[in-house]
This record gives sequence, structure tokens and C-alpha cells, in this order.
Amino acid sequence: MLFFENIPVGYSSEVGTWQLNDADVIKFAKVWDPHTYHTDQKAAEASVFGELVASSLHIFAICTRLFHDHADKIQVMAMLGKDRIRLPEPARASDLLIYNTVCIDAESSSSKPDRGIIVLSDTLARDTGEVVMTQEVTLMVARLSDQHQFSEG
Repeated sequence: MLFFENIPVGYSSEVGTWQLNDADVIKFAKVWDPHTYHTDQKAAEASVFGELVASSLHIFAICTRLFHDHADKIQVMAMLGKDRIRLPEPARASDLLIYNTVCIDAESSSSKPDRGIIVLSDTLARDTGEVVMTQEVTLMVARLSDQHQFSEG
């Protein structure tokens, strides 16, 4: 488990990988984002994308799942924001996606000693290196020193 003190500026990690496929892209999009370029192979081929692509909502859900399953188990108390989201390339239904994160800011809370605030710069890219999404995520993270206080007393 990683606490605030374990995540300095410069911390980086491969959060995980995810293999997209036609069936999952279509199933997700039929419920949450039913544009035809997400739900219908023939319509997608005639679209600006030229093929079936995953919804941006699907991409966000994949990142959320991978972060939850991440081996580092960052002790997140709350997500405070998602900023600078960019989707420079579509995620194709056949893509293997790789999620990486880097801590670009970390500050202790001055009013609440049990937590700190970190900002992660995330990249989701195809296994070929082409970036499909970038974002900055601000998280409230539990402090390790506070965990010692609770376990000792």
C-alpha cells in the first residue's frame, strides 16, 4: 500500500493494461454512449473513424478499474478532480491499452494532518505507443504517519 509519503513528485508506475474487443466496446456503448460508431460495425466503418472505436466513457471506466486493481494500492481518500483530459487518438476495438501515471505535484494538507494532495499525470496509450488519452487527476491521499498514530493508540 502506498500512502502520501510514498508518492513523491516523480513517482511513476505502469498502472495496468487492458485489451479492448468488439463485443465489450459494443456492450458498454449500447448502455452508456450509443453512437453508432461505438455500437455498429458497418456504421463505424462509414464514420470519421473508419472502424469501431471505444467510447470516451469506456476509456474512463477502464482507467478507473485499472487504478483500483493497481498493485501499488494508493490509499485514496477521495478524487478531487480530473483536468486537462485529451483524447488525441481513438481507442480502436482491437487495441491493447497501457495505462501509466506520474506524480507531478504533492502537498501535505496544512489543515488536516491525516492527508495530502497529489496530482497524477496519466497516459493511456496503445501498445504501439500512440496516445489515446491524457489527463491530470487530483487525489486526496491518506498519510502514513496518521496510520501509525491510529495503529499505536
